[in-house]
Amino acid sequence: MLTPQQRRQLLRIARDTITAALEGQRYAVDLASVDEDLQRPAGAFVTLEKHGDLRGCIGSIEPVAPLAQAVSSSAMSAAFRDPRFRPVRADELPQLDIEISVMGPIERVNDVNTIEVGRDGLILSRGSRAGLLLPQVATEYGWDRDTFLRQTCLKAGLPPDAWRAADCRIEKFSAEVFGEQDTAL
Repeated sequence: MLTPQQRRQLLRIARDTITAALEGQRYAVDLASVDEDLQRPAGAFVTLEKHGDLRGCIGSIEPVAPLAQAVSSSAMSAAFRDPRFRPVRADELPQLDIEISVMGPIERVNDVNTIEVGRDGLILSRGSRAGLLLPQVATEYGWDRDTFLRQTCLKAGLPPDAWRAADCRIEKFSAEVFGEQDTAL
């Protein structure tokens, strides 16, 4: 678990990354200036919302970079490279709420009854198709386990029942989720 100070530092990195890009500058995380825990490799997603609506969400599931850098890179991608949305404009920045999901370990699911809605995120893959939904998505939409599985199939571009196929790989993960709207920060 990250401390409130570490969470604030990651949220500041995400916002500073987007702000710098909008000003035509490149933001570089100074790893020497961040908490030691934020220097450890971790996967992270950054979600942007504007007035409660999704405005961008991109990240990495694997721990390939220090957490602080993963957050910066994900913030840049969520703001400017999410193919579902046009790039963020400078006039939108004050209206954006930033949420960060720090990825936990990924575990293969052999029994879907072990999936706990609200705790687990899902990665579903079959052939060349794959889809990922963060743990908070199911909670936000009030989905049960079966609906969560069906929606993850749809996100992967698969039929909703594809999760039942023998050649479908289902994985779950936890995530530590926090955002600028959290009053505990």
